Amino acid sequence: MDISGSSALVVGGTGGLGEATVRRLHAAGAKVVVADVADEKGKALAAELGVRYVHTDATSEEDIRAAIAEAEDAGPLRISVDTHGGPAAGGRLVGRDGEPTGLDGFKTTIEYYLVAVFNVLRLTAAAIGRQEPVTEEGHRGIIVNTASIAGYEGQIGQIAYSAAKGGVIGMTLVAARDLSPLGVRVVTIAPGTMLTPAYGKAGDQLEAYWGPQVPFPKRMGRSSEYAQLVQSICENDYLNGEVIRLDGALRFPPK
Repeated sequence: MDISGSSALVVGGTGGLGEATVRRLHAAGAKVVVADVADEKGKALAAELGVRYVHTDATSEEDIRAAIAEAEDAGPLRISVDTHGGPAAGGRLVGRDGEPTGLDGFKTTIEYYLVAVFNVLRLTAAAIGRQEPVTEEGHRGIIVNTASIAGYEGQIGQIAYSAAKGGVIGMTLVAARDLSPLGVRVVTIAPGTMLTPAYGKAGDQLEAYWGPQVPFPKRMGRSSEYAQLVQSICENDYLNGEVIRLDGALRFPPK
């Protein structure tokens, strides 16, 4: 699929992975809409690149529909990338005091990291499915979701986050099969430890801790590498229904 001229919606587009993706798709000729809740960063990015920004809560159907409408106004919507974040509860299933972990924190984590991903997935799938095919095979577009290697080997205290990301992984093949009559592909990226600008000075400490644990290359991943993979997925029409680990062969230890 040719990225140039297509409209692309990047949910969570002001974050580290999202911003890198916005810049990459914009450079490839896409008409990008940044959907996020960080208004100051979103407006600054829009002013710098000439892209569009829409205040968007990924958990809200109304907000996602408004962002989709903005993307469709910019051009034929063929690309959706979801990198949004949110609050994530931590803690062991049963604490040292013998008490079970709270239910509310688990529900909130699932709401942001699984239910909201499904919300974006279902609404963008319908929108992309309305577009005219761009190939003789009937290809209309691509949806890229973001999981985590924690969805495979979550660490101690990550049960809520691991469950949510495991759910995103589990949706991938089913969604690709569901959307095959529409010519819409679905691929998920499962990053390992990614060094994003959000960490600030703490990034040096994280790099010192995680870098030696990555088999090769011995460093944390970069947002630009995530964005590069997004572009490759968009351009390779035979990538579908797959979860791609982006982790330097890292496997999370128990803690």
